[in-house]
Amino acid sequence: VQLQACGGGLVQAGGSLRLSCAVSGRRYAIGWFRQAPGKEREFVAAISWGGGSTYYANSVKGRFTIFRDNAKNTVYLRMNSLKPEDTAVYYCAASEAVVSERESRYDYWGQGTLVTVSS
Repeated sequence: VQLQACGGGLVQAGGSLRLSCAVSGRRYAIGWFRQAPGKEREFVAAISWGGGSTYYANSVKGRFTIFRDNAKNTVYLRMNSLKPEDTAVYYCAASEAVVSERESRYDYWGQGTLVTVSS
């Protein structure tokens, strides 16, 4: 399984970005996680294979949207109203089991894409 995350970059506070995660292989639930400098990696959002179930961290709820296009084997993370505290390397991960907020439930990880939000 390969996951390729892209779409990161530098954006001003209040701006928007859309991250993409291209997934090879079979059906997977996909999660987005992030790791800020000097901090542990944390859950951001997750979506079931069919897209019917989504989960968000409280810190991004109402600002971020996760969705997927299975015809393109791609999962997206739309990020609006970005804040400097959203600055981090964002990773997508695939789970062969149920969608989850827990890192341990994810079997495969992409390489990460850097998001920098300036104040």
